[in-house]
Amino acid sequence: MTEDRARYRAERGEETNQGPSHGFGSPARNEAEATLKSVADLVAAGLMDPAGAEALRAVEARYSVAVTPVIAALIDRADPADPIARQFLPDPRELETRPEERSDPIGDDAFSPTEGLVHRYPDRVLLKLLSVCPVYCRFCFRRETVGLSKGATLSDEALARALAYVAERPQIFEVILTGGDPLALSARRLAAVAEKLAAIPHVAVLRIHTRAPTAAPRLVTAERLAALKASGKAVYMVMHVDHARELSAPARAAVGRIQSAGISTLAQTVLLAGVNDAVDTLEELMRALVRAQIEPYYLHHPDLAPGTGHFRLSLERGRALYAELARRLSGIALPSYVLDIPGGFGKVPLQQSHLEQDEDGGWRVRDRAGGRHRYPAGD
Repeated sequence: MTEDRARYRAERGEETNQGPSHGFGSPARNEAEATLKSVADLVAAGLMDPAGAEALRAVEARYSVAVTPVIAALIDRADPADPIARQFLPDPRELETRPEERSDPIGDDAFSPTEGLVHRYPDRVLLKLLSVCPVYCRFCFRRETVGLSKGATLSDEALARALAYVAERPQIFEVILTGGDPLALSARRLAAVAEKLAAIPHVAVLRIHTRAPTAAPRLVTAERLAALKASGKAVYMVMHVDHARELSAPARAAVGRIQSAGISTLAQTVLLAGVNDAVDTLEELMRALVRAQIEPYYLHHPDLAPGTGHFRLSLERGRALYAELARRLSGIALPSYVLDIPGGFGKVPLQQSHLEQDEDGGWRVRDRAGGRHRYPAGD
């Protein structure tokens, strides 16, 4: 067993037990062990047809499977097109790689100056602390590097090198914890990272990207939240939510704990064919987020990850959906529709411009209903 793998297993044991083991009766441990981690588990739970199981063996061999009890409870087993099932249950089409797809679709590797760190934008860095998640999205853009058989936590030595890099660059204002899912780490491990970040004065913001509040709300503990707050930074938690049904009662309770800890809550959504590619569905999701005091932040056009072509829709259709969504929602409920340019060239907005320049140097401004109105050129 490698040192990293041993460390991961120790972390996972601490995380699932929330302290010393008290045997079979530990609710947190029981819930963790109830996570469905194979096609066989999914069949046994009645979430997949046994007739199709054999075709999925190659899928689970390449891409990890994990469906938590909270997610399993949301799946409508009577609906073959259920949007929750589509996000988490393996599909034979995942083995179909299209020519335009790439293993590192947003170019993390090209902007990684040291292990675990991505520095694509001048004022912020991604810190990839681990490569495991409580659930595995079938459209994940890091699916070639994230999973139970693809690594573990960042070693202490690699973490020290990454934080030294941050400390040496005063332009870095924000550190984003990602992975894998940072909340799959123990409170002790998060506290150790937060303590080191606290010693870097020019870092003002700590952001956490996670799916745990909706997929594994048991991970949103007072100890983990306190560890993050101990950094002394402004803390933002960005939750991945793709459908309104994911905001279940346990998820809303987890969100409440985050907010009560003084952590700002935002959400990012991936625009996915067969999941949320209808304006009514998107509108319902954004309104549900705002009701929970979660700010919709990004609506991502799906990345060119291998085997995810069945989730992607055209840019033309995505822009049309977003234009209609913008006509229906107020500013606090409307995320930015963005594309991460393949190859590591960063995010760009995809929403249509409301400005057109006239021949005389003035402007025509398009309103939400499509009407055009004159506006002077100015200085």
